Amino acid sequence: MEEEPVPPEPQIRRSKRTRAQTKTVENEGKTGNLGEQQSHSNEEQGESLDDFEEPRPRPKRNRLVEGSSAPAQSHSPVADLTLIEVIKGNGRLIPEKVKLWVEWYERERKPAMVELLTMLFEACGAKYHLERDFLNKTNVDDVVVHLVDLAREGEVEDYQSSKKKESKNFKENIVSFWHNLVAECQSGPLFDKVLFDKCMDYVIALTPPRVYRQVASLMGLQLVTSFINVANILGGQRETTQRQLNAEKKKRSEGPRVDSLNKRLSETHDKITLIEEMMRKIFTGLFVHRYRDIDPEIRMSCIQSLGVWILSYPTLFLQDLYLKYLGWTLNDKSAGVRKASVLALQNLYVVDDNVPSLGLFTERFYKRMLELADDIDNSVAVSAIGLVKQLLRHQLVPDDELSSLYDLLIDDPPDIRRAIGELVYDHLIAQKFNSSQSRSTGDETDSSEVHLSRLLQILREFQGDQVICIYVIDDLWEYMSAMKDWQSIISMLLDENPSIELTDEDSTNLIRLLCASVRKAVGERIVPAADNRKQYYNKAQREMAEKSKRDITVSMMKNYAQLLRKFMADKEKVPSLIDIIVYMNLELYSLKSQEQNFKVVLQLMKEVFFRHGEKDALRSCVKALNFCSIESRGELQDFAQNKLKELEDELLAKLKDAVKDVMDGDDEYSLLVNLKRLYELQLSRHVPFGSLYDDLLMILRTSKNIEDEVVSFVLLNMHLHVAWCLHSIINSETVSEATLLSLSSKRTALFEQLEHFLSPLEVREVSKCGNLLACRVCTILAEMWCLFRKTNYASTKLESLGYCPDKSTLQKFWELCEQQLLVSDETEDEDASKEYVEETNRDAVMIAAAKLVAIDVVPKEYLGPEIISHFVMHGTSVTEIVKHLIAVLKKKDEDVSNIFLEALKRAYGRHLLVLSNSSDQSLSGKSFQECKDLASRLSVTFAGAARNKHRAVILKIVRDGITYAFADTPRQLSFLEGAVLHFVSKLPTPDILEILNDVQKRTENVNTDENPSGWRPYFTFLDSLREKYAKNEGLQGEKEEMPVRRRGRPRKGLNMQGKKLFDERSSSEDEDSISTSDHDAQDEEEKQQEEEEEVPLIHSLRTSKLRSLKERTVTGGSAVAGNT
Repeated sequence: MEEEPVPPEPQIRRSKRTRAQTKTVENEGKTGNLGEQQSHSNEEQGESLDDFEEPRPRPKRNRLVEGSSAPAQSHSPVADLTLIEVIKGNGRLIPEKVKLWVEWYERERKPAMVELLTMLFEACGAKYHLERDFLNKTNVDDVVVHLVDLAREGEVEDYQSSKKKESKNFKENIVSFWHNLVAECQSGPLFDKVLFDKCMDYVIALTPPRVYRQVASLMGLQLVTSFINVANILGGQRETTQRQLNAEKKKRSEGPRVDSLNKRLSETHDKITLIEEMMRKIFTGLFVHRYRDIDPEIRMSCIQSLGVWILSYPTLFLQDLYLKYLGWTLNDKSAGVRKASVLALQNLYVVDDNVPSLGLFTERFYKRMLELADDIDNSVAVSAIGLVKQLLRHQLVPDDELSSLYDLLIDDPPDIRRAIGELVYDHLIAQKFNSSQSRSTGDETDSSEVHLSRLLQILREFQGDQVICIYVIDDLWEYMSAMKDWQSIISMLLDENPSIELTDEDSTNLIRLLCASVRKAVGERIVPAADNRKQYYNKAQREMAEKSKRDITVSMMKNYAQLLRKFMADKEKVPSLIDIIVYMNLELYSLKSQEQNFKVVLQLMKEVFFRHGEKDALRSCVKALNFCSIESRGELQDFAQNKLKELEDELLAKLKDAVKDVMDGDDEYSLLVNLKRLYELQLSRHVPFGSLYDDLLMILRTSKNIEDEVVSFVLLNMHLHVAWCLHSIINSETVSEATLLSLSSKRTALFEQLEHFLSPLEVREVSKCGNLLACRVCTILAEMWCLFRKTNYASTKLESLGYCPDKSTLQKFWELCEQQLLVSDETEDEDASKEYVEETNRDAVMIAAAKLVAIDVVPKEYLGPEIISHFVMHGTSVTEIVKHLIAVLKKKDEDVSNIFLEALKRAYGRHLLVLSNSSDQSLSGKSFQECKDLASRLSVTFAGAARNKHRAVILKIVRDGITYAFADTPRQLSFLEGAVLHFVSKLPTPDILEILNDVQKRTENVNTDENPSGWRPYFTFLDSLREKYAKNEGLQGEKEEMPVRRRGRPRKGLNMQGKKLFDERSSSEDEDSISTSDHDAQDEEEKQQEEEEEVPLIHSLRTSKLRSLKERTVTGGSAVAGNT
C-alpha cells in the first residue's frame, strides 16, 4: 500500500471540501439547484446554513488542489469534471478526483452519493439520474427495472467494448477509481454502513442485460480486492496493537495505556469484521451467480479475482467453501476460464504455507488437473503442466498417475512438449521435487554424468525407438545443460569413467543424443515443424551457432577418430556418429594443428562406406565426405577430394567385378550392396560410369532369374546416370553430336527395359518384392517421361531428345499403377517398413501418374479420368493427391466436364463389371456406393460461389450423363441415381425444370412397365428432380459436404464431470449448470471429430504418425530432375 498523505490543517480541509462540492454542483446540472442542495444538506446532516449562503466567492479565494504550489488564482481542472468524465478520460486524474469527492461526501452525503450512483449507472452504459430527496426511499429493484427498460429501448452505450478513443482505458480506469475510492475512505466513510452498502446493492442487482452485468461484475470484484487491501492493513495494525498490549500487560495489568490499546484493538477488530461481512455480501450476491454466467469473459474475471482473493487474504478465503469454485471451473467449456482456474491454483500451490489447507481440495481435484495437461487448448495444457509441477513439488501426486503425461513428450504442439520436458527434467533428472533422493555433491562433470545416466534410463523405456528418443531429447534440451557437456558425453562413450557402465542400447542412445544435441546447438531442428517453414536467425543466434560449432569441434577433433574406430562396425551407431562432422568448423583442424586427425577421420569414413550396405550409414558417409571436400581448406580440401575420387574408383571397380560374378552365375549380394552404394553416391554427385552402363544393361537383358530388388536398383542407377548426363548437356555451352547420340542411346535403352517390365509384371507372382519393383518401374517411367517431355526441347538443338509415350504404353503404365492401388493394406504396411521406401506404393504411383497429367507430359483425356475415378477408393492420402490434381486442372481454366464425366463412367463401368461377373449383392452394392461417393465428392467442388461460375460445366455433365444413361436402357439407368443426381442439386431451379422435361420426353414412346425393376432408377431420378424443384433447392445456399478442417491440436477426450466437496444445496445447482454445458460442448466436439478431416498433402503420404516423423528422403529421380 502507498503511504497516506499527511492531511493539511482542518480549517483548510473543511473549506476545500465545500468549495470542491460547490463547484461540482454548479457544473453538474443533474443534481438540482443550489438552494435545494443547501436545504437538503441542512436537514440531513445538520450543517450550518452559513456554509452555503455565499458559495461563489469562496471557491475564488481558494481553489488549490491539496499539495499544489500554484498561485491561489489557479484552478484545478479536476473540479470541473464529473466522475464519469474522469473515468472515460485521463486515468491519472482519478486519485485527485476521488479525494475531492470524498471531501464532498463527508460534507454533504446525499448529493455526493447521487453523483456516485449516477456515475455507476453511466459506467454501465445507462444515463439515469436519482433524485436526491428520494435517495433513501428509492427501491433498488425499481431502479434496476428502469435501467432494463432503457436497455430494451436501445438507450445504452457499451463503454467497455467500445472502440472509441475516449473509451480506450475505460476498464482500467473504472478499476482504478474503485480502488482509490476504497483506499481514500478507509479512515471513515468505508465503515459508515451507508456509502458502500448502497453501491454494493446496485452492483449486485444489475444483472440484465449483459452490458450492465459486465461492468457491474467488474466493479463488484474490484471492491472485494480493494477491501482485502484495507483488511490486510488493518490486520497488520491489529497485530501491532496486540503486541503492544501484550508488552504493556507485562508491565502493568491495568491503566489508561492498557485501556487505550484494548479500545484500539477492539475497534480494529470490528472494522475487519465489517469489511469481511462486506466481502461475503458481494461473494454470495454476485460471485456465486457470475462465475457460471453465460459470458465467458465474466466467468473468467470471477475466477481470476477469486484466485487473487484466496492468495492475498487466505484467513478468510483459503477454505474449501471458496476453493471448490476453482475446482468446478476446471471443467468450464471456455478455455479462458479453465486457464484462469489453473493459473489461480498454480499461484496458490507456489506458497508452501497454503498447501496444508489445500489437502482435501487436492485429493478431490488432482486427477482433473492431470487431465488438463492434455487439454484441447494449448495454453490451458501448458498452464496445467505448470500446475502439475507444483503438485509434484509438494509430492501430492502419485508417480503412477503420471504415465499419461509422459506420452505428451511426442505430442504435436511444441509448447506442450517443452512444458512436459521441463517437468520431466525437474522431476526425473534433476529430481528437484524428491527431497529423499540423494543429490550429487561432486563437481559439474559428475552432475552432468549423473543427469545423462538418468536420461539414458528414460530413453531405455522407449525400447530404442529412434523417433521417440529424438522427440524426448528435443523436449529436454533447453533445460538440461548436461546435453551440452560434450566432454562428459565423449568420456562416457569412451568408457573413461569406470563407475559408469553403458549397455549397448545406452551407447546407441547416447550417440543419438550427442548428434541431436550438436544439431540443436548449431540452431538446426531435430523435430520437423508443423508448418515446415525455413528457419531464419538473427545476428546473435548466428554468432551463438558459430560459437557452438567451435566448442563442438574443439571437443571432438582429438577424440573423433577414436569414437569412429570403436563404433564403426555398429550399423545403428555409426550414422549418427558420422553426421556430427557436418556441424563442425573444419578450419580449426588446421588452426589447431590437427591435420593428421582429420585425415584419419576421412580414411575411417571411407572404410565405413565399404563396410556397410544400409541406407543410413551410406547416406551419412556420402554427406560427410562431400561436406569435407567442400568446407575444408587448403591441403585438407585436396586430401578430401582425392579421398572421394578414390572411393568412386574403388566402387566402380567393385561393381564391375560383381557384375561379372553375376554373369558367371554367382551370388547377387555383392552386386546389390554396391548398387546401393552407387545409388547413394549418385543422389549427390555425378559419377562417370564408363562401360558400367552397358554392363548393367546386359544384366537386365540376359539374366532371367535375377532378384527384383537387384533389378530395382539397376534401373534406379541407370535412371540417375541418364539424368546426370542430361543435366551436364543442358549446362554445357557446347554439345557435341557424339554426346547427344550417346545420351539418346542410353535413354532409348532404358525406356525399352522399363516398357519391357510393364507387361511381364502382370503375370508375376504377387509378392512384396514384386510390388516394390512394379512401383519402381512406374515412378521411374514417370520421371523419365517428365525429363524428356517434348515441350522442354521444342525448337531447340536438343529437340531430338523429346519423347512422348504412345497410347498403348500409357495404358500399360496405368494398368500397372492400378495393380498397386489394389494392394492390400497389410502388404502396404509391410512394404512401408522396408528400406528405401519413402511412401506407400499407392501414394508413389498416384503421385507419379498425377504429375504426368498436371504438367501436361501426356494427354489428360485418358489418364486424367482414370486417376480421378479412384478419388474416394483408397484412403485419405490418395484422396488428397487426386484433390490437388483437380485443383490444378481447374486452375488452368480447363473444361473439366469431360474429364469428370469420363471419370464417372469409369467408376460406373467397374460397377457394371462387378454386376456381370458376380452375384454377390454386397460387392455390387459396394461398387455402386463408390460410384455415388465419387459423384458426391466431384459435385462438392462446385459448391458455393463456384456453382455460378461453373454453371455451364455442371449443366454439360448432367446433360451428357443423362445421354449416357439412356444409351443402353434400362441397363445403364442407375447411372442417373449414382452419378447425375449429385450434380443436379448444384443447378438453379430453371435448369432443373429443363432437365426434368428433357428426361420425361425421352420416355414418351417407351413402355416402362415391361421391366419395372430396370426402370426403377429412372422413376427415382424423376421423383428427386420434382422434389428439388418443389423445394426450390436450387436457389438455397447448400451447405458444404466437405468436412471442415479444425485448426490446432487434435481433439482430446475430456472428462467434463463436475466435482464437489460439499453436499450443500447452493452448490449442487452451480455444479449441474457447469456439467451440463460442458457435456453439450463435448458432444459437439465429438461429432466434429467423427467427421472426415482434410489432411495436408505432405502428411497424407504417411500411414502413421511415427513414420511421418522419420527422415524424409527425396527419391533419386526427383532430386536429379530438380537439378535438371
